[in-house]
Amino acid sequence: MNTTPLELENIYDLAYKALSNNGCDHFNADSVATTVSHAERDGSVSHGLFRIPGYVASLKSKKVNGESRPTNTFLTQNAIRVEGNYGFAPVGIKVGLPELINTTNKHGVGVLTITNTHHFAALWHETEALAENNLIGIACTAYKPSVAPAGAKKPLFGTNPISFAWPRKNNTPVVYDMATSTMAMGEVQVAARDGHKVPYGTGLNKDGEKTDDPSQIANGGVLLTFGDYKGSAIAMMIELLAAGLVGDLFSFEAKEEDNNDGGPARGGEFIMALSPELIAGKNWNEHAEKFFDQMTSLEGVRLPGQRRHTNRLDKGPRKINSELVEKIKSLI
Repeated sequence: MNTTPLELENIYDLAYKALSNNGCDHFNADSVATTVSHAERDGSVSHGLFRIPGYVASLKSKKVNGESRPTNTFLTQNAIRVEGNYGFAPVGIKVGLPELINTTNKHGVGVLTITNTHHFAALWHETEALAENNLIGIACTAYKPSVAPAGAKKPLFGTNPISFAWPRKNNTPVVYDMATSTMAMGEVQVAARDGHKVPYGTGLNKDGEKTDDPSQIANGGVLLTFGDYKGSAIAMMIELLAAGLVGDLFSFEAKEEDNNDGGPARGGEFIMALSPELIAGKNWNEHAEKFFDQMTSLEGVRLPGQRRHTNRLDKGPRKINSELVEKIKSLI
């Protein structure tokens, strides 16, 4: 695979120009380009520039509102709904998260439901932002069906990611962001593009047989849930939280509504924040650090999010797939 070195500011500029030249105003283009460049900065390549052609496709088809202005509504004193105005999810998150932080600092618990947005990004952006404000963050979202429930050979769930972040004073937060499928579909697509195999049993081909060929999974096949029925149960929970509770589309409904332009489908997101200071008490950090000390004392253990935070320290250029760079330039 040929790569092109790009500085982080060039990654942002490339994403911003592609978005702004295809229907995004500054507020929307900046929100998405920042999310994309942060993903590349941290090594989350399947949610970085790789997503830009899909973002642009959804702008060109007019499915997504590139001039969205999301609004907040308080459902209760600590439950907020963001009406996304049919824009991209990072824009709705940018509008809703400050209110969620303020609310959680007052009441100890806050819930943010985001509706009528199009989600194509990683989830750690929002949970980590909460942790950086000394709050615990939990987020999940559904997507179009690509994952079979345990025992099935046909998709019903999206990859249905869930993210969790725990704050640490004077340290980087502990953050995980994982699909409830064996692998995120974006990672499968990147593996197919780059000619890499995936672990055997990541998914099934169109004949319902297990395979390690990402192309067979991405084209007519299906992903499986991690941990068989355990992952399947968590994927179901996410459908209910991110669609049933939020009041937005389940994965099968998103498929029925989507125009299949290659961009993100419409759906919702569920975010919960908790204040350890108000719930656990003043010594919450010291107590948790004892646990992390025990965990990291075990040989071979790495705290979730540590790799991304290490990548973040590197201020140098990132190696971007050259074909992708040229494709994005052609959209500007």
